[in-house]
Amino acid sequence: MKATFLTLLLATGLSAPGVAQQAPNPATTYSAVGRSVTVYTTAQGTNQRLAASPVPLSFQALAQPLETQPTVFVDPTHTFQTMLGIGGAMTDAAAETFAKLPKAQQQELLKAYFSPTDGIGYTLARTTIHSSDFSTASYTYVADGDTKLKSFNIDHDRKYRLPFIKQCLAAAGGQLMMHVSPWSPPAWMKTTNSMLQGGQLRPEFRQPWADYYVKFIRAYEQEGVPIWGLTVQNEPMAKQKWESCLYTAEDERDFVKNFLGPTLKKAGLGDKKLIGWDHNRDLAFQRATVLFDDPEASQYFWGLGYHWYETWTGSTMQFDNIRRVKETYPDKHLIFTEGCVENFQFSGLNDWRLGERYGYSMINDFNAGTEAWTDWNILLDQTGGPNHVGNFCYAPIHGDTRSGQLLYTNSYYYIGHFSKFIRPGARRVATASSRDILQTTAFQNSDGSVAVVVMNTTDKPLDFQLWMKGQAAPTTSPAHSIMTMMVR
Repeated sequence: MKATFLTLLLATGLSAPGVAQQAPNPATTYSAVGRSVTVYTTAQGTNQRLAASPVPLSFQALAQPLETQPTVFVDPTHTFQTMLGIGGAMTDAAAETFAKLPKAQQQELLKAYFSPTDGIGYTLARTTIHSSDFSTASYTYVADGDTKLKSFNIDHDRKYRLPFIKQCLAAAGGQLMMHVSPWSPPAWMKTTNSMLQGGQLRPEFRQPWADYYVKFIRAYEQEGVPIWGLTVQNEPMAKQKWESCLYTAEDERDFVKNFLGPTLKKAGLGDKKLIGWDHNRDLAFQRATVLFDDPEASQYFWGLGYHWYETWTGSTMQFDNIRRVKETYPDKHLIFTEGCVENFQFSGLNDWRLGERYGYSMINDFNAGTEAWTDWNILLDQTGGPNHVGNFCYAPIHGDTRSGQLLYTNSYYYIGHFSKFIRPGARRVATASSRDILQTTAFQNSDGSVAVVVMNTTDKPLDFQLWMKGQAAPTTSPAHSIMTMMVR
């Protein structure tokens, strides 16, 4: 990777998406004259999957679009946040499924996810600190009652997870932004003496638990897996039948302020990006106010992570809550840390709504100021697992361990419309649509190319034009489709 990319990964002062960064003399800094547009399309009822248009589109002069002309407007002279990366989670379940596949399908999966030319170019990853529900059993890295953590070891992960992560890292060219999350402290550190069903961290074990993060990060980095960031706790307001632990906003604030933040700093790990919340959008703003309004705690937080499961209430995805966080705390960063479609059914692998959920979330998350986006399991088996509590879910790719075949859902292609074309270092640019059925976001890459994503979730195709600085290029958005328009 280029040095500029490495510099980006270490940067903490990225531009605030709440305020547009206007370039000098914007009327003269970008022109679409002479540029062409290659359109990549994935559409229901067709064979198009990230399919490139055979003939690029051309721009023609059009000073003023009419109200009768559906139009997507893009202005690269007004820029917002910088893209850090897009990727998925390398869980125990993903690693175990991978190990059961034939070598040819293993190599196919690695290329499909991590090649920027033959795949969708993932640059971001997540893994768990010991077990989650997507493990075959609960486990930790220490013996019960070992407050000094002398027994700490990651031998469990050497069988499946570490070999898988190392292959993913190699397939990504040696560069993956890896963030890590715990689902629960060890049972003996908790008020319930169980890793499952919620419970809380006992106050007397806050320091050993903070030391545990340091042990994990150092152990993984000694294995050649660099850790970019970490969250304090996965879903800290959810009592789940699997590994879970409850933290109020004040609990999380004080744990970070008095234990985790200072411990990371003392260990020389203060450069790791510490991410708060790591739960749904519904309570994100309240959590941000408590974590970031306390100067002593705020100094340790890089930003806020969030999930998309607030829909369990019957709500739609609450993007405005994320936008409020960015408007209120423009110096903090936003990262989508987890999302998947739940309630797996093998018969649903071809359901087009799987991908549309991803497209809807990603467009709106980026428009709200999000800088990085992480899918959940990058691979699961034909049952939607393994999962030790039966919480079976969808992944973009499933490995059928009976036949050895890879089964691609359309989620893989929908994610690819972003990750393949919007590369780390890209800046989001101003975009708007004159029709609500055309949902859109756009980024300008460091090479000057502009990637415009347009999604249509309706049953009807729509003719429209891409308009940039007085130039328009006409095309059609098919029914139930997503398009990435690459302007070069």
